[in-house]
Amino acid sequence: MKKKKNLLFANGFALICTLTLLLTNCGTSKEALTISPEEQKVFEEVEGDTIKISSDKTEYEIIIIEPGFNTWLNSIAKPEGYYSQNFLENRNYILVTEWNQRVMQPLRYSPNLYELQIDYSQNIDYGYEVNYKLYNYFVYFQRKYNQRLGPFFPRL
Repeated sequence: MKKKKNLLFANGFALICTLTLLLTNCGTSKEALTISPEEQKVFEEVEGDTIKISSDKTEYEIIIIEPGFNTWLNSIAKPEGYYSQNFLENRNYILVTEWNQRVMQPLRYSPNLYELQIDYSQNIDYGYEVNYKLYNYFVYFQRKYNQRLGPFFPRL
């Protein structure tokens, strides 16, 4: 009999711990996205910027046509050299994967936001500039359109 009481207590204790963890995790507030007035002004631009991202090392290029992105990149984004290339490559791989999944689900995610897939491979060295601009486009996109492309909060 004593063994059953201990088992019930252990199971009850585990249940209480699990419920406590669930309630604690559910109760944590999400980090608020803070957009400065300067950044909001850039987001409201309507003139199209065209950014061509390419590298002499590869035959790949990305063309971004997004109002305000070039201004945002030059005035608000972290400067080149702030992130390591390894950091940028790892983040870009995760963000591109999520982006491409959303492109494939037009009924769930707006096809106006997620139009084309991005061909990005971890096995290709695109160089620092390509990775820097691609990563910053993802940050810009997430902040402007209030999206979240993965487990990372799009901060500056």
